[in-house]
Formats: sequence, C-alpha cells, structure tokens
Amino acid sequence: MSAPAANDAIVSVRDLQVQFQTGDRRSTVKAVDGVDFDVRRGETFGIIGESGSGKTTIGRALVFLLKPSAGAILHNGVDPLAMPRRQFQSHRRDYQIIFQDPNAALNPRMTILSSVLEPLELARAGTKAERLTRAREALDRVGLPPDIGARYPHQLSGGQKQRVVIARALTLRPKLIVCDEVVAALDMSIRGDVLNLFAELQRDLGLTYVFITHDLAVVSHISERIAVMYLGRFVELGPTEQVSEKPLHPYTQALLSAEPRPLPSTMRGAARIMLQGEIPSPIDPPSGCRFRTRCQYAQNLCAEKTPDWRELLPDHWVACHFAGLPNFSPN
Repeated sequence: MSAPAANDAIVSVRDLQVQFQTGDRRSTVKAVDGVDFDVRRGETFGIIGESGSGKTTIGRALVFLLKPSAGAILHNGVDPLAMPRRQFQSHRRDYQIIFQDPNAALNPRMTILSSVLEPLELARAGTKAERLTRAREALDRVGLPPDIGARYPHQLSGGQKQRVVIARALTLRPKLIVCDEVVAALDMSIRGDVLNLFAELQRDLGLTYVFITHDLAVVSHISERIAVMYLGRFVELGPTEQVSEKPLHPYTQALLSAEPRPLPSTMRGAARIMLQGEIPSPIDPPSGCRFRTRCQYAQNLCAEKTPDWRELLPDHWVACHFAGLPNFSPN
C-alpha cells in the first residue's frame, strides 16, 4: 500500500513489511508486519519496544540497509528504490544510521581521523584538503579535541568513541539520522552528555532523528512523538507527553509501570503491571491482537479480529479494541 506523503514528512512509511527466511527456509520471520507512520522534518521520532519487537529492523529499512519485503518507504515523497543506481547511492548519504556499539563501528587499525575521513573519501566529496577540513570540523562539532584524530579507538573512552561515530555520520551532512540504541552501551554518567549533544546538533543543523531504544526515560527525554512497537507492529503512537502520562494501550501501560521512579513509595502511582510469559514468536504470531496472550484485558474478540488503528485523541493513535472505553485503563 502506498499513500501521498504529508507535506512536512521527510520519511513516509506505508504498510511496511520486512520478512526473513529461517535457516531451513521452511518458515518466515515477520520482523515488521504492516507499519504506517510519517517522520516529520526536524523532529525526533522515538520507537520503543522489547527486544525482538522489530524496531531495529525498521531503523535499517528506513536507510535501506534492508529492502522492504512489501509496502513502501518514501523519502520526501519519492521512492528511492525507483531511482537509478548511481542516484540511489548518492541519495543514501542524506539518510544515516548510528548503531549501539561504537567498538564494532570503528576499525581498530585506523586512526580516528582516518575513520572520520573514510565516508568522505568513498563519496569522493570535494578535494583532499576540503575532506580533511570537514572531518576536523565534525570532530570539533561533537566536542572532541584536535589531537584526538591521531589516536586509535582503543585509546578512547566509550563516550568518546560514540562521539567519533556521530562525527563520521555528520561529515556527509545528512538530513536524517537513525539512532539505534546509541546510549545503551554508555555509562549512566555520560548518557546525558551524549543526549544533550544530539539535541544541540539538531538545533544547529536542522537534523531529523529516528531514535530507537528500549529505555522509556531516554525516549521521553529526547522525542516529540513516540511509537510503541510489539511483535512487528505499532500498538500506540502519539505525542510524548500523552503517551508517557496517559497511555492508551495496555502494553504501553505495562512498560510505564515497570519504569523505576525516584519517589517514595507513598508517592508512586499504580502497582507494576506484570506481563505473563515471553513475547511470542514472529514466525507464528497470535491471531487477532498480537498482545492478547499477555494482556490482562483480553477477550474472545481479541483472538478473532485484528484491532483497527484508531486516532482516539488528536495525533494519538492506538490499536486496541477496548482503548478509550470507561474503566479500561488503570490510570
């Protein structure tokens, strides 16, 4: 399914499906199974969910490291897969991704400056002197001193290495950056500094982010809108404050109830919602609502019919048969 992109959408996703064959090729893993959303220009769009929910697969598909099995991903209203090969390769530079582990992203045999220069050299951007200037400017932009360019990855801290990876993505002057668990491997003491760096870069360079994480505190701190993903599909999407304070889907409610809060027990809200069992297999997901096997509100209808994707509040969407009904939410 394809649809016109919103005027302010830098990325529009329509009925996205990404599937993988298992090792014996007898089954298909439905990693992403019918997702629709827009990423608005200049915003930070957060995607949250448990491990195995499909959020990283979406991130890779957005920058075409993975090809969709079905559906469409439009960049500024245009399907990049319809472009000639050379144009497609040039276009991809505007859409970058930063992964969780900076150690895996940096070649231990290359100096930091060489690693930051590498994308520019592959793209043959400008002269050698211009490439060197851009690489040094990128390192300065992320708060690293000039002499760090002569060092090797093993000589840097985890936070410094992640800043190097960010600098390398910036050299190509992208329009959108997918951030896949970019602070998960960092110490708590430096997570805030890196998140503040992302906010500063967005303000100064007009960047758009898709921020993928399992940490509600992180995504709430940095995102304008949050999408909650479960077993290959979105179950809720809305403004950060609404999703964080008044979640509509029981899965979102369970995630929020598990979030630790630095408050005395007398000031805390409702008790934690304990989900029973593990997330089902994406090879054979439950019929109807995929969350029903772990949902305290599940009824026969949940097994018989897939819930519609409904806008219950302005710009706040949910996939649940009973969301919005009286006495449904524990909030």
